[in-house]
Amino acid sequence: MTRYARTLRLFWGASISAEMEYRANFVFAAVGSVLTLGGALATLAVLYQHGYEMGGWSWPEAMLVVALYTLLDGFQRAVLAPNRQAISEHVQQGTLDFVLIKPMDAQFWLSTRRLSIWGVPDVLLGLALIVYAGSKLDTPLGVGGYAAGLIPLLLGAATLYALGYALATLTIWVTKAGNITIAMQALLEAGRYPVPAYAPLFRVAFTFVLPVAFMTTVPAATMTGKTGLVWVIGSLGVAVGLLVACRWFWRFALRSYTSASS
Repeated sequence: MTRYARTLRLFWGASISAEMEYRANFVFAAVGSVLTLGGALATLAVLYQHGYEMGGWSWPEAMLVVALYTLLDGFQRAVLAPNRQAISEHVQQGTLDFVLIKPMDAQFWLSTRRLSIWGVPDVLLGLALIVYAGSKLDTPLGVGGYAAGLIPLLLGAATLYALGYALATLTIWVTKAGNITIAMQALLEAGRYPVPAYAPLFRVAFTFVLPVAFMTTVPAATMTGKTGLVWVIGSLGVAVGLLVACRWFWRFALRSYTSASS
């Protein structure tokens, strides 16, 4: 574990050094993140201006869901998306061979090699909005409330990772499998608002087919006390199940991989 932690530090240190060569891009990315979040909150405000509540969720509770979405979107942009794209590049260019022969787990290497600082503004904005929305609840969140949502949030991030990596693995068979980043963005986009606000059919789909509810709605509901331990256990089951399936699918795909040197 120490060796992997040291390797991760070297990976991300090198990535940050490379991307900070273009500091102006970070400023533009930050401005874009602020505008995007502002647009999402403005849309939400329009829906709530006449006392309407989405699926029984109050304005601060809905803001909390938007905040968690923003945080996860930043995590996706900073860590998940760059590395998913790299898998496709390695397969197309034949450099996956060099990854597979390295003296460390290939999935770890492919999942963590790159870090994009352009997702950091979303992470910071998401954290700030979580604190603000929590303070506006009828019963403001304390340390215990925020801590209660931490575990389901981490499980939601693991779910997002597993789904994305499984999709990226498809490039071993079909190198032009489509823009995986856009597909994952569309999936996460459904979690911008509380899942109970959707029609019954979509609520079922976003819970049991595409587990968007476990990424944003369940963590928010856990923080505010709108749901119980059973949903946290459900989040754990979904995350662990998808991680195991993702790992199996990756190993299965490697059996079909034809080395560029063979």
